[in-house]
Amino acid sequence: MSKTANKDLKNHTYCILKERLVNCIYPPGTLLNEAQLAADLGASRTPVREAISRLEMEGFVKIMPKKGIYVTDISLNDVLQIFQTRIEIEPIAVRLAAPHLPRQELLAFCGKFEGDAPDIQNGFRLDTAMHLFIIEHCGNRYIIDMMHRIFDENTRVIISSKQNQVQIHDARLEHLDILNCLLDKDTERAIGLMRSHVENCRKAALDYFCSIQTYMDSPSLTYKNQLAQL
Repeated sequence: MSKTANKDLKNHTYCILKERLVNCIYPPGTLLNEAQLAADLGASRTPVREAISRLEMEGFVKIMPKKGIYVTDISLNDVLQIFQTRIEIEPIAVRLAAPHLPRQELLAFCGKFEGDAPDIQNGFRLDTAMHLFIIEHCGNRYIIDMMHRIFDENTRVIISSKQNQVQIHDARLEHLDILNCLLDKDTERAIGLMRSHVENCRKAALDYFCSIQTYMDSPSLTYKNQLAQL
């Protein structure tokens, strides 16, 4: 295999595993097996091992010697830090991006949010797409790179909290207000609406994660709970 093909295989393996972790196909708090992952992907263990090492550096997994690969939990502190970052950075991204947002794409997003309400999965993907659309037009690669990582974690939070249709419907209206302000070149109002929208998302996520800690009969699984069952 050429070096280029080998590099492509490693990157492909990494991308597949990361996508499965972000979308909670491998749920937080579970243990994975390197050999089984290789078998599932139809790959050798070398690219899987290198992908897992890279994902560990990014905080998605933790390698447990002689035990397996632990998928990191989502803690209340993680949720707080995700939304702390979003509340501070997304309004800045709106200000930077506003002069550069293609009008036709703004209108296309409006059309999607005005249409029939999508199912939960497609709803949060549309939500994420709109936020990244704004962020990716801000012209600052450091903000873009950071916010891509934040939205990977944000997706894990959304899937874990299983947000309901009412929350998604409310967010659709907030998105439309932001988009319409951007179409009207009212950047300052769009910034304020974005800050309020992210704050509402933060409250919904915190309500869920706090309720788990308060009302669950037993604590959520951690790697120690998993290891105790081996």
